[in-house]
Amino acid sequence: MADFISCVHDVAPIISAIDPDLGDMFPPGFTDLYEVYSYRNASRILATACRDDFAEIIRTLMTFRIKTEEIVKSGGNKSQIAKNMEDLLHPQGWNETRVKGDLYIRRVVSYKEGKEIKAGKNRGAVKFVGKTREDLSVVRGFIDGHKIDFIKNRVAFDLEWNSKDQTFDRDLYAARTFYECGIVSAGVLLTRSALLAPLFAEIQPRVDIKDFKSKFGASTTWMGKLKYRLDAGRGGGCPILALGIKPALVDDFDEWKAAHPIIRQADFDIAEAVADAMPDDED
Repeated sequence: MADFISCVHDVAPIISAIDPDLGDMFPPGFTDLYEVYSYRNASRILATACRDDFAEIIRTLMTFRIKTEEIVKSGGNKSQIAKNMEDLLHPQGWNETRVKGDLYIRRVVSYKEGKEIKAGKNRGAVKFVGKTREDLSVVRGFIDGHKIDFIKNRVAFDLEWNSKDQTFDRDLYAARTFYECGIVSAGVLLTRSALLAPLFAEIQPRVDIKDFKSKFGASTTWMGKLKYRLDAGRGGGCPILALGIKPALVDDFDEWKAAHPIIRQADFDIAEAVADAMPDDED
């Protein structure tokens, strides 16, 4: 039996919600800046049903850039990179939105009610008549405080630059909640590409920052950690466009390197950094 199950497992077709073809949904040069994965026809839905808002997002992303110093600098609760995105999107009407809701339940009860016959040959007998009634009850906080960084009309957009990777679970749960409530048609989630690992490897020996490696390590928000969750269906039925920031978006890196010579031995292994961006077996 074990051999049979193993054999079936090896040949079973893989079910995937990822779109095999992105078509011409993105302008020239976009994939030089971002890696792109579309799930459940997200790119087509955004480009057709949400055309104006999607075009606005794409224009914003094409102009968005990151400075090396913003990577190096500690951002506290919110990085400068996230603040820069807010400065671009807030004036265009993209605002943080939270959804809350109580669940009202109407129970329709069918029952029979006895009525005494007042006249005729069956006077005094009891006749049972079918009736219905509705009982109303409520579950308070059924939807409780799910938040998305940027919402405009029917498009959701979140940026995760450097959080714990479990943040993706929160983001995807929020996106699917907004979608299931009929508030949005699709979501866009922007995070770091694994292709940034060599860039971080070059930064580390040039800065005097303790544990710089851990800032962008295995358990932070990378595309590998997001894509694993999307492949596993954690976005529910919500169409999700996943975008990964590539090194080309850091437009001053060569100048920064020239101004910051190596000051210590590097212990940032590029192969290890890339592997860290991929899902662990325990996930």
